[in-house]
Amino acid sequence: MAVSGTRGRVRVFVWGPLAALGAGLSMPARGQKQYDSGASDTEIVIGNLMPYSGPASAYGVVGRALAAYFDKVNAEEGGVNGRRIRFISLDDGYSPPRAVEQARKLVEHDQVLFITQVLGTPSNAAIQRYLNQRKVPQLFAASGATRWGDPAAFPWTMGWQPSYQSEAKIFAAHILDTRPAARIAVLYQNDDYGRDYLKGFREGLSERARSMVIAEASYEVSDPTVDSQMLSLKASGADTFFNITTAKFAAQSIRKAAEIGWKPQHYLNSVSSGVASVMTPAGLNNGVGIITAAYTKDPTDPQWAGSPEIEAWQAWMRRYHPGGDLRDNLNVYGYSVAQTVVQVLRQCGDRLTRDNIMKQATSLDMSLPMLLPGVKVRTASDDYFPIESAQLMRFNGRGWERFGPVYGR
Repeated sequence: MAVSGTRGRVRVFVWGPLAALGAGLSMPARGQKQYDSGASDTEIVIGNLMPYSGPASAYGVVGRALAAYFDKVNAEEGGVNGRRIRFISLDDGYSPPRAVEQARKLVEHDQVLFITQVLGTPSNAAIQRYLNQRKVPQLFAASGATRWGDPAAFPWTMGWQPSYQSEAKIFAAHILDTRPAARIAVLYQNDDYGRDYLKGFREGLSERARSMVIAEASYEVSDPTVDSQMLSLKASGADTFFNITTAKFAAQSIRKAAEIGWKPQHYLNSVSSGVASVMTPAGLNNGVGIITAAYTKDPTDPQWAGSPEIEAWQAWMRRYHPGGDLRDNLNVYGYSVAQTVVQVLRQCGDRLTRDNIMKQATSLDMSLPMLLPGVKVRTASDDYFPIESAQLMRFNGRGWERFGPVYGR
């Protein structure tokens, strides 16, 4: 992978071939060649924004994983339908104004065919109207906000992971089943991301939310710590804690709970469940018993050791992403999203127009090797949520152990 950069700009150029993702996936019919900006007989240009700096920089792992998978596509498989990929990933610092500036650069200067996997609700929300006005696909937003599934209002924007609201409802259902008398405290990020989770959680608790949720505290992404919020939530007397935070603050809150001797039943949103990015800096012993939800295979789970899927992922990591952490599920996430992007391109055949990108992105029915059993990628013209299933997991001090059924479809 070749990476060059100037201040605030990471450019990753990847070229190469791509064969079928798996035996069950059909090849597109070949037709007359059609191109929009960013596509030609030899090249497909894809844009991306990531917080390589700033308060959410832990998630920059995802951008590097995407680049590394496209690098594999280059080296091993002959291009997507014979065309090389040029992947341009820019740093937005998790700043909405910066995201707008960088998105305009990708569209108007770099002439990308589409933008994929922009990280975070604030950045995606900031660029959503601009991209839809320009009819540039905002594909597989790296956020579970429900607003990415509104094709009537924003037909050029779609998500990838389960929605935050659906995940929060799973946690609420588990609490109602196992802790019907729970006294719940909630910590959430004060933006659309945090409020989306909170809304789903309250809806999942239904009329009991008013009595069961006894304390809420919010934080800003610019805050240095969430120490004061954690002290306040402990003082409420809550015995159950729903933690809606990004990676930096998730690690802080887990560590702080241990420091102050607060031991509620702890539910942690899935976007901050990485062993390397959150649980290790928080202190592995401090996370024992925390519950989260998952839809991808945890690379630390011994259940998958030796399986063809995990061995293929590990081989890719060692060859194309040697700087990545083999314990970090964000690398599993990036690998799986990249495979989905490649399948969309394959289905496009020789019609690489923005309209056809969206047509194929909303015509998916596929399995991916690193998704949990029972979890698939399915989309339709009126269904912009590719993944809508998840399973609960509990942290054992080393990794996550799955339990219970797969929720969702």
